[in-house]
Amino acid sequence: MSVLTQPVSFATGRWPAVPADPIWHLNRNPYHAMIRAGILAEDDPVELLEGWLVAKMPKNPPHRLSTGLTRTALERVVPAGWYVDTQEPVTLEDSEPEPGVAVVRGKPRRYASRHPGPQNVALLVEVAEASLERDRGTKKRLYAAARIPIYWIIDLLENRVEVYTNPSGPAEQPEYGTCHVYGASDMIPVVIEGSDVGRITVRELLP
Repeated sequence: MSVLTQPVSFATGRWPAVPADPIWHLNRNPYHAMIRAGILAEDDPVELLEGWLVAKMPKNPPHRLSTGLTRTALERVVPAGWYVDTQEPVTLEDSEPEPGVAVVRGKPRRYASRHPGPQNVALLVEVAEASLERDRGTKKRLYAAARIPIYWIIDLLENRVEVYTNPSGPAEQPEYGTCHVYGASDMIPVVIEGSDVGRITVRELLP
């Protein structure tokens, strides 16, 4: 597949041409097999989204900083029985995205032989700048379809956080039923399984 033999050059910003011939649509099993066989390395800049290998957006210093700040802020309020992870896979039906931050049930050793699934996740966060269109489109759609309870987009272009709740689950057009937008001076409630466990100021999450 061209995505493997002609990787994107983030230095030049040049993308390979999309082939005119049909492209192989993956499910999770061959994707995992490619990783086990070394065809894909764990640090290759791709993720599986809706059955397609998609190049991940490059991360600039503000993106990296915001991701770290978000993890630190959430770790301060997340209760016992949950932990905060960053940029690690979450296994969905036909996708394995690597969200910026995730609040996951249990302890890390629980996932020694598998990645967390949607039933193990209370909150996913994407830090968005160049990736904003994808995070509001493909990512939001697949998280809603998987019934991820709460989805945050930290919008570094507008210095705000979009909080999506009430996912539809599988549908012709999966969507979240509610969206609240919080500005830099606002406080976001952190909700785990329906309980408000703490508050975080948006400014804490911004670079």
